[in-house]
Amino acid sequence: MLPVSVCIITKNEEKYIGTCLEKLCRYDWEIVVTDTGSTDHTVEIAQKYTPNIHHFPWNNDFSAARNYCISKASRNWILNVDCDEYLTNSETQKEMDKLLAPCFQLPGQAGMIEIINPHAASINDTVSVEHIARFFHKDFYTYQGTVHEQPAPAAGGPVSYFSLPLSFYHAGYSDEALLKKKAARNIRLLEQAILKDAEDPYLYYQLGQSYFVTGDAQKACDAFEQGLAFEVEPSLQYVRTMVESYGYCLLQLKKYEQALQFEGIYETFCSHADFVFLMGLIYMNNAMFDEAIAQFIHAASIPDYSVAGVNSYLAYYNAGVIYECAGMVKEAMEFYEKCGEYPPAVEGMARLRKGEHA
Repeated sequence: MLPVSVCIITKNEEKYIGTCLEKLCRYDWEIVVTDTGSTDHTVEIAQKYTPNIHHFPWNNDFSAARNYCISKASRNWILNVDCDEYLTNSETQKEMDKLLAPCFQLPGQAGMIEIINPHAASINDTVSVEHIARFFHKDFYTYQGTVHEQPAPAAGGPVSYFSLPLSFYHAGYSDEALLKKKAARNIRLLEQAILKDAEDPYLYYQLGQSYFVTGDAQKACDAFEQGLAFEVEPSLQYVRTMVESYGYCLLQLKKYEQALQFEGIYETFCSHADFVFLMGLIYMNNAMFDEAIAQFIHAASIPDYSVAGVNSYLAYYNAGVIYECAGMVKEAMEFYEKCGEYPPAVEGMARLRKGEHA
């Protein structure tokens, strides 16, 4: 038996919780569910999968609910999962035991799981992959933050991370209406949190992401600017994402010249394909087409990425578009062919072939 307790907080999640728990139950993990006031069939569904159902009055504090749930776990290692996240691993129990065994030698560190987010929540309408700290020893970590809570060392100090070989598909991110509803709720909570702590750049990052989901690019842009005005650590994933999200907001608001200022931070972030791809879009929108093509080609050579396609078919496609618009059919066709079955590229090739026979 692995010393793992899966902790889940719920409220009106009847749409997702059954599938979530079904996929988790294939492994010998304790499952602990804490409901925060559901009025639908969430609790009834959860009871089919685990007897460990608890109740916590909702008080607009996600960390309080998560910490309560963790307090009900009987095992030491905690895996926190949201109801709309579905485990995608297919290992057998024996394989999973072997896979996780090294993690139990790292009690002072937090494990990062992979979350696959479909396009509805993406800043640029594509599937993204992020890594979030969700696994830790309950004697060493506790949750902090009223919204977009994060695990923090119980004794204080910085968080130390390791990679956990678990992947989840974030099904709720494909529901745009639900996303906007949750984002509006989070905006209220984040604004209240900022009133208490106006010096935390992470709060502004989350506020910007929430505003973007609601469709308010200008307020998202303002929040990102406030977050980036602090001294932030560029190596942190949320900082990198905040920079890239800020860039996409500038492009959406047609602030193309302002976006060119990203040249000044290029060396800091260019090891990530997403940033290099973004620079290609910035150059493209500033009619700097040679520079744009160079960035797209470079992005395709970088293995580190978050958004699907930025280091492959999306990069090649944009280079192909530039060549097609310039009337350079051979070059455009070559880049479209590199995109595989990406529909816009297939359409581009058909368009070029039709032109050849016109």
